[in-house]
Parts: sequence; C-alpha cells; structure tokens
Amino acid sequence: MPAPAADKPFPVLAVGDRFIRSAMFRDAIVSRLGSRVSIEERELPWPDRPFHDVAEVHEASGDEDALIEWLEGKSGIVTQLAPLTERVFDASPGLRFVGVSRGGPENVNIEAARRNGVAVVNVPGRNRIATAEMTIGLILAVTRRIPMTQATLAGGDWCGGFYGFERVGTELFGTPVGVVGAGAVGAHVAGVLSAMGAQVMVYDPFVRAETVPDPVRVVDDLDELFRASSVVTLHARLTRETQGLASRARIDAMPVGNYIVNSARGGLLDYDAVADAVDSGHLAGAALDVFPTEPADFTHRLFALLRSGANVVATPHIAGASRQTAARAAAGVAEELRRFISGEPPLSSLVAPARSEATR
Repeated sequence: MPAPAADKPFPVLAVGDRFIRSAMFRDAIVSRLGSRVSIEERELPWPDRPFHDVAEVHEASGDEDALIEWLEGKSGIVTQLAPLTERVFDASPGLRFVGVSRGGPENVNIEAARRNGVAVVNVPGRNRIATAEMTIGLILAVTRRIPMTQATLAGGDWCGGFYGFERVGTELFGTPVGVVGAGAVGAHVAGVLSAMGAQVMVYDPFVRAETVPDPVRVVDDLDELFRASSVVTLHARLTRETQGLASRARIDAMPVGNYIVNSARGGLLDYDAVADAVDSGHLAGAALDVFPTEPADFTHRLFALLRSGANVVATPHIAGASRQTAARAAAGVAEELRRFISGEPPLSSLVAPARSEATR
C-alpha cells in the first residue's frame, strides 16, 4: 500500500457526533501534527438517534454508503461510531489508519481491518473516571433513596415516614460491597469505595490478589461475592462468558434487603430477576444505567416499578458521558495518529501497523 509523498499532508477523515464533535478531533490532531495532515470533517446524528447494528458491526451510527463516499482519497479516519464494516474496508483501498475513540470498538470489523492491512487503535479507559464517579452516585442514590424521596417532594408531599427505621437507607462505611470486574472502571470504583470505608471485595479472574491494594480483597468465587455483599456493582466487559453472570440464582442468593447496580452492559444482568426481587422486597433496590436493549423497553416491569415509587434508579446509559471523557477520547486518537505518521509504536493497538507502512 503506497504511502503519501513526504511533501503532501496525510489525508484524514474526522467523523464526529453530538458527543465528540468533529471539531474536537480536528483541534486535537492539528495541535499535534499541524500542516502534516489535511482534515475533512463529517458528523453523525448519535445520540439524537440511537446507535444500531450496521451489517456485522454493533453500536454504530450512520451507514456504509456514506462512509465509503467520505473515505474516498483518505488514508486515515478518527471516529467514535462510524460503521467500519468489511464492506467499508474492502471499498477503501487507500485506508491505512483507524483511530476509534472508545475502549470497546464494537463498530469496527477487526478481522477485516487486519486482512486489509489497516492499523486500528482505540482509547481504553477514556471514560474510566466518569463511569466510576457515576457508579458511586448510583450506589448512593439507591442506598440512600435519593430519587425516591425527591419524587415525594416533587408531588408536594413532605413524607416524614422516610425517617422510619424500616425505610431509612444504608451507609457505605463498614458495608460489604462486591465489585465484579477490576478493569479501569471497576478498580477505580473499588478504590473510592474503600476510601469511603466500605469493605470491598473484587471478583475478576484476570486480576492477581497481589496487584490489588489493601484493604480491597480479591475473591475467586463469584457466588461467594454475591452471598457476602450488601451491594453488588457490575463492571465486567460483556462477552460470551460474562453474558448473564448476574443471574437469577445469584440474585436470589444475595441477603435480603441488599442492592444491585449496573453501569457496564445490560447483558450482564437478568433484569426479569431484578424486577421480581425488587417487587418481592428481596432486593431493597436496584440502580441501572444500562439495559438489555437500548433504547430501553419501557414495557418492562422495572419501569412499572419505577413509576410506582419503588426504589429503582434508572438513567439512560450516561455513566461514561462527561466533557472530560470527550476531550480525553479526541486527544487519545490524535496522539495515536501522530505516532502512526511519525513511525512510533502505538499506545494501544488492536491491529498493529507494519513498521514499513508507518515509516516509509
């Protein structure tokens, strides 16, 4: 694949959306590469229009035909959600670099990129702080019944009954909290909860006990974590192995009156079991930022419980959304592009470039 002439700028397509704007990509790239690149900007309609499957890729925005047209004459693309399918790679022979400004590149056919000799990089941990902080907020919201009590005030009711012993919330200090998944987000959540005085245990088959700072405890039995935790918060990546790991059996094994929180992926959790457990009082509450299908199915019983005043906290998959996340993502792919053009090794590579392609 021929490289651009040394005296010509590297042509890049910056495909933004309503969260990470194309101008953010442009500014981050220009600040690092200046006139060494030429940039064409396009913008996708997400999140005003939900992301969706496009051909064989997931969580994408836009369509293949438009992207193929935009990529004509381009050697690189930086994007969060553009659908980089097998058809797009096959139709873009000049493409050499893909920078995906997210941790999980669900919208990229990695094998097709590898087959076409295209380098692919991502930005793992870009939303680590935002998601961790939101998770702490969700835990506090559900354990202290913040939205539930606010709703009574919004309805004009000063509900003194929330001070009754049976209805007051739970402190995190001294409370056993189970964190499922100790990657970038889970590890940060565990650290913050531990600093707040919670008794934190972590389950992650890929984490060694000696790498986790005291007093966080690593357990090697997920069933034990569910049985021993007053709060369980999920932070695993969704894979074939983790699908449904927070099962009905594990929820039923939790002590009565405890809580479950999910800000990772809807497929990790049995939502029918959560609805049953909240409705019966087995769970004291649930806080959910993600759902099995998105946009969420508002006919699901959890939303009926939410509307009825049950202790269900729900937000529309916004845990990772912060201004800092968007800036960090744009800066991450811009730095990877600078490294690619300069022939330096990538910081995070999903498909490594051939050195001769990066440097010639």
